[in-house]
Amino acid sequence: QVQLVESGGGLVQAGGSLRLSCAASGGTFYNYAMGWFRQAPGKEREFVAAITSNGGSTGYADSVKGRYTISRDNAKNTVYLQMNSLKPEDTAVYSCAAKFSVMRYVRRSVGEYDYWGKGTQVTVSS
Repeated sequence: QVQLVESGGGLVQAGGSLRLSCAASGGTFYNYAMGWFRQAPGKEREFVAAITSNGGSTGYADSVKGRYTISRDNAKNTVYLQMNSLKPEDTAVYSCAAKFSVMRYVRRSVGEYDYWGKGTQVTVSS
């Protein structure tokens, strides 16, 4: 069983930056593909970014491409989401997710992931 704990959320002005972290425990982290998703009030959870188990491939939603960067440190069992040029529409609860997989393609669907963190709130003021 993998446990995921997110941190780094908060309140930031439009144009600002935040870095989210997701610490994993209970599994062999380097065998897990990781993803970030977000859910705004009244909306469905949506894909934000994902990275393969070895960090060799990444993928992004069109809405964050060029502003967000996903990375991982397998030695620290942690995946990161660097968010720059934040917009009010980025406001949401951000959750990380894990899937036991060493396949070299990026997973973008909620249903592909087996483990989820509780999320961290990101609020961007205008």
